[in-house]
Amino acid sequence: MRLTMAERLAKRCEHKPNPVLYAILYCVVLVMKAKLKTKFVFKVRPGKDKEPFVLVSNHASRNDYVFTAPAVWPRRLNYVVGYNEFFRFPTALLLKAAQVIPKRNFVPDVHTITSAMRIIRQGGHIMFMPEGMSSITGMCQPVMPGTGKLLKKLGVTVYYTVISGGYLTYTKHCLDERVGRTEVVVDRMFTKEELARLTDSEIEDRMNRLLAHDDYRWNAEAGVQFAGKGQMAKKLDTLLYMCPKCGAMYRMSCEGNKMTCEACGNVIEMRADYSIRPVGSDSVCPQLVTDWTIMEREKAAADVRAEGFRFSDHVRVGMLPDYKYLTGDVTSEIVGEGELTLTAAGLHFEGTIKGEARVFDIPATSLPTYGMCTDISRFYTFIDGVFYEIYPDRGEILRWDHLTEEMHRFRGGKWQNTPYR
Repeated sequence: MRLTMAERLAKRCEHKPNPVLYAILYCVVLVMKAKLKTKFVFKVRPGKDKEPFVLVSNHASRNDYVFTAPAVWPRRLNYVVGYNEFFRFPTALLLKAAQVIPKRNFVPDVHTITSAMRIIRQGGHIMFMPEGMSSITGMCQPVMPGTGKLLKKLGVTVYYTVISGGYLTYTKHCLDERVGRTEVVVDRMFTKEELARLTDSEIEDRMNRLLAHDDYRWNAEAGVQFAGKGQMAKKLDTLLYMCPKCGAMYRMSCEGNKMTCEACGNVIEMRADYSIRPVGSDSVCPQLVTDWTIMEREKAAADVRAEGFRFSDHVRVGMLPDYKYLTGDVTSEIVGEGELTLTAAGLHFEGTIKGEARVFDIPATSLPTYGMCTDISRFYTFIDGVFYEIYPDRGEILRWDHLTEEMHRFRGGKWQNTPYR
């Protein structure tokens, strides 16, 4: 019987990367490193460590291998990458050849843990981003619950990198590459002895503290100019969706370097260093882009606490293919539609998938957040280990994300916010 791609992926047995292939890929990384003007600051040199180790990092962008592989060279890394990426051509072929480990984001994945432990026993080195997804806003999210337990289980030295400028080069709202400058600090996070002594929560607290980063705050001091080509506000309305003057949702209109609220006329300009300023005496905006997104999150936190809260939209639903790769920017095949609703109980879907009636529910405490494959144009989650991508008709993607995360936290879910920005 012909196996599906998911079945073949489940049978994979990842090992340490081939040294010749890894060296070839590393040459490509060096070219990109030079292009992006990346500087490394080494407080320790993981590349001198001959023992197995783990490298973790803030997840700045979709191309973070450029900012992490040089941190440990000549050691070879087995990266952990989102499960859905193994269904895209030609990415899937490259990931498999490089012995990359798939991970179903934000849900437990036995295959990932088994593969990581096998590679550590082989004397290899694991690299993963404990946030689970590249930054949407330019700030770090808290590490996923269970990360401390995993590191204790692996029981090896943990190094880390903090990437500055990576998000501003590859923002989540706009897929354009904007070259400026990036900086990467490399240091040790835990020794083996510390991991054995610390509790899971103590490990995760230190990770949150050391990985905390805000690219917009960093560049407010660094002042790096990024090549936005006069289009710095391109698709910025998907990130900054609430007008800071009148509170209107998804009424910001973007053109060139400016955004204008269609409800009240508030005009904001973004400069090449990603600073923002109001245009005209009647316009207002926060000091930083991340201050703006925090304002949006605070609004979402207040909304989910309101009695009778309900947020709903008609959506299309995509799934990963069984036998053929996805190509281009496509990240799923549309297979259904229905009504998606978020309440205090959690996420509820009612509609049709593959021509059959379908209903599913995810409790709020079991749904910490969503994944986003490319930009802020759709989101995904896993139900019983199966990937579902959601395309809301109104396109209020980040609003869905904020409301879901804050509902999870309000209802006592494990993935709580931290005091570290």
